[in-house]
Amino acid sequence: MRLEQRITKHKRQIANDWFAILAGTYPPDTTRFLKTNKDTFTNPVGGTSRRTLEAVLDALLENAAPDHLAQQLDALIRIRAVQTMFTPSQATAFILDLKKIIRDTLKSNLQDADMQSQLLQFEARIDRLLLIAFDIFVRCREKIYAIKATEEQSKIYRAFARAGLVRANPDIKPDAGVS
Repeated sequence: MRLEQRITKHKRQIANDWFAILAGTYPPDTTRFLKTNKDTFTNPVGGTSRRTLEAVLDALLENAAPDHLAQQLDALIRIRAVQTMFTPSQATAFILDLKKIIRDTLKSNLQDADMQSQLLQFEARIDRLLLIAFDIFVRCREKIYAIKATEEQSKIYRAFARAGLVRANPDIKPDAGVS
């Protein structure tokens, strides 16, 4: 039996363990809420996280292309980019935890050399997933900072205009936003 088949056999447990680790990166009250409230309406972060982790695990099992992996991972990483409590490494480190979860879940099946080789190849996919997540995170944070900078520029321009320090010129307008 191939490694992917063994992982698929335990996919539900692996996804649940992965979600528990992700939820554990939040403060204790939030962790409890994320784990216990499964209603996607009242707990959209938990619902999005669960769906994303399951979809990403499926994509890894299919050895999906990087674009597909990025598409599956995007919503969760965007959430973590907006949450300022996380540094880039903290926001994406949960991806590496998947390696340990798989090793712990399949430890009795990882004895022979062929299975070890398959595991190393699968772990390389996880490493690439981490790089994709980091790229998504950085792009989102850059966009957030650009929006904040534009807002500040606009505030200053309006304050100067109210104070009469800016001469009206219909051809010159403050930046309307970041593209």
